[in-house]
Amino acid sequence: MKKKPAFGINATTGHMHVGSARIKIPKSRIARISIGVALVFGGLLGFLPILGFWMVPLGLLLLSNDLAFVRRRRRKLALWWGRRKALSKG
Repeated sequence: MKKKPAFGINATTGHMHVGSARIKIPKSRIARISIGVALVFGGLLGFLPILGFWMVPLGLLLLSNDLAFVRRRRRKLALWWGRRKALSKG
């Protein structure tokens, strides 16, 4: 049985799961917020070499661990996406 790719932050292990990749995140709240903001702003400059638009969702995922308003938006997006996939199947 193939394992389903995960997407999110595992609070018990302190790792962020993006597909099959597992990234260790810092324990410090300030460090997580700083890295998340840097990823979002770096992603907005995605047209430049090295940087990419892939950084925006990764930064938002990291920020959703600490900031309630980002977490609420992520949950609403996840619900919308799940409903959309359910409608397309059936």
